[in-house]
Amino acid sequence: MRPDPLRILLVDDQALVRMGFALVLGGEDDLDVVGEAGDGATAVGQARALRPDVVLMDVRMPAMDGIEATRQIVAESPSTRVIVLTTFDLDEYAFGALRAGASGFLLKDARPEELVEAIRSVAAGDAVMSPRVTRRMLEMFADRLPRDDAPAPTGDTRLAALSPRETEVLRAVATGRSNAEIAADLFVAEATVKTHVGRILAKLGVRDRVQAVIVAYEAGLVEP
Repeated sequence: MRPDPLRILLVDDQALVRMGFALVLGGEDDLDVVGEAGDGATAVGQARALRPDVVLMDVRMPAMDGIEATRQIVAESPSTRVIVLTTFDLDEYAFGALRAGASGFLLKDARPEELVEAIRSVAAGDAVMSPRVTRRMLEMFADRLPRDDAPAPTGDTRLAALSPRETEVLRAVATGRSNAEIAADLFVAEATVKTHVGRILAKLGVRDRVQAVIVAYEAGLVEP
């Protein structure tokens, strides 16, 4: 039996941008645009009423920006995934949305196939943020990370639940290593790494790799 199409909510203050995304997604049998919003406040209301699987969220909007809208949507509907749309590769607004609960971000000029694949990926529980972007995120916010001469961080109590190997894998994920790269580093199968990552997400109580990365660096587990 064919599963129901993924329900998509488009949020951007420019109607032409929303129209463009709708045209791209309308050609996919497994994707269904169920609503649109031009600002964050409307997006929150639409998400509450429509219960979309994925929200494409602009971050810079009037009235309520995408960061606050993401925070409210994720709080009300943890199963809804948010993909941040940004004009700039890793600006602070996009990072703020990731901290608020977004599962990743895309540039607005991403290719149509990248947009479609991103939606399917986050709906499946993965994150949309490449290892390269993870590294840049850490570099960009290096001043917020512990220095070598700073007192040892108190850390996050959730990290105590991780096994030594899980901690090692989390550190690798947080420094931008892909599953394949981690597998090669640890001389294990990629499927083994995927299993470790799944257990890490469960123990940390986070939805995806993006949120795990944020926990890792805020706890002082990694440095750029």
